[in-house]
Formats: sequence, structure tokens, C-alpha cells
Amino acid sequence: MDQLLMYMSSYGFPMVVSAFLLVRIEKKLDILDSSIRDLTRVIEKKL
Repeated sequence: MDQLLMYMSSYGFPMVVSAFLLVRIEKKLDILDSSIRDLTRVIEKKL
């Protein structure tokens, strides 16, 4: 049990921070994906 608590305290914080950053980055990636799709449509219309 002590070993489990030690692992949770060692790895718990980095996992929480990683999950938080992934959630924040996911929203920005969705916006980036939408912008790339819009740009592709504009380029296709010009060709």
C-alpha cells in the first residue's frame, strides 16, 4: 500500500498537468483544423 501511495504522489501531478494541457491544446487544434480547411477551400476557388 505504501508503494502504491508513493507511485500516486510521484506520477499523479504530472498526469494531471498533462491531461490539463491536452484538453487546452485540443481546443486550439480544432480551431487550427478549421482554419486549414477554410484556407484549402479559398485556395481551391482561386485555382
